Amino acid sequence: MKLRDIAHSRTGDKGNTSNISLIAYDPNDYEALRSYITAERVKQAFSGIVTGTVTRYELPSIGALNFVMTGALGGGVTRSLALDAHGKSLSSLLLDMDVPDTLHSASRNG
Repeated sequence: MKLRDIAHSRTGDKGNTSNISLIAYDPNDYEALRSYITAERVKQAFSGIVTGTVTRYELPSIGALNFVMTGALGGGVTRSLALDAHGKSLSSLLLDMDVPDTLHSASRNG
C-alpha cells in the first residue's frame, strides 16, 4: 500500500527549507501514521535530496504530521537549477512511500 492511500499532503517552502504536511484522510489512521512515519523514515525517503535535518511536528487535533526539512531545495527555489523539485514534487515523493497494509484502519477492521 502507498502512503497516498491513507493520507494527503500540503507543502510550502522558504529558502532552502521544505515544509511537508501529511494529513490522514481518516482520523482513525492518525496514530498509525504517527507511529510509522518517523522523521528518520522521511529522512531516508529523501536521502540524496535533503542534506540537512528532518524535524517532525505532531498536530493530533487535525490528524496531521508536519515535516520541516532543511537543505532540501538545492540552495533555495531561486538558486536551484532543479526542475520543479520543490514543494508539491517533494510531497509526491513522500506520498509514494510504501507502508504496511495494516497501517490503514479499514484494513485492521476487515
